[in-house]
Amino acid sequence: MFDNLALIVGRLSEGLSTTVAAAVGGILLTVVFSLAAGLGMLSQVGVVRVVSRTYVEFFRGTSEIVQLFWIFFVLPALTGFRIVPLGAAILVLALNHGAYGGEIVRGAVQSVPRAQVEGAVALSLSPRDRMLRVILPQALVEMLPPFNNLFIQLLKSTSLLSLVVVAEITYIGQSLRANLPVAGQLTIYLVLLVMYLVLALLITAGMRWLERRAAARLGRTPRARTPGSRFQVGTAS
Repeated sequence: MFDNLALIVGRLSEGLSTTVAAAVGGILLTVVFSLAAGLGMLSQVGVVRVVSRTYVEFFRGTSEIVQLFWIFFVLPALTGFRIVPLGAAILVLALNHGAYGGEIVRGAVQSVPRAQVEGAVALSLSPRDRMLRVILPQALVEMLPPFNNLFIQLLKSTSLLSLVVVAEITYIGQSLRANLPVAGQLTIYLVLLVMYLVLALLITAGMRWLERRAAARLGRTPRARTPGSRFQVGTAS
């Protein structure tokens, strides 16, 4: 079964940088779209709320694959403007997951105790300063655990890039499969599983580090996790 292991690992590693680039680019843009959508849904301006909610519902309610095909195949036919495959894939990953992230941001901001907001108003802080200095730092602690799950889901969605001929690890694995016996094919998918698992663990490690940092800045300590539980914080003694 592992006769071709070295060959398979070597070939799949050629697509690893593309998978990482797609995941990192998607994550960075997802954060931007999530903040814009989440804060937009809480805006005092009606038009901004409607636009933000429309974006969230549209991208949550339609297929990610269809979104990818629209941006990569249909949009160029309609406008004459073609996006390079990796760029189109990163954009779709960010738009799709940013819609889910917008709800995370909205919920986290609304979870900040009302007394904190009222205290900031009493200190005569401007709306901008209230958001940046009081609300978002506290909401960030609540955002990070669900964002960890969202980023891992985004990582797994990078396998869709193979549908638009982006040479990431799944695409290369599929191209190798036709030239190997059944045992070799099993090895391909085993190595793919391990690669995605390692990348997911790296994301989790990074997000948990950010959780500890965010909690420490607020004088809080992350409590022990239990399976299925949300991230909880308690006041440091």
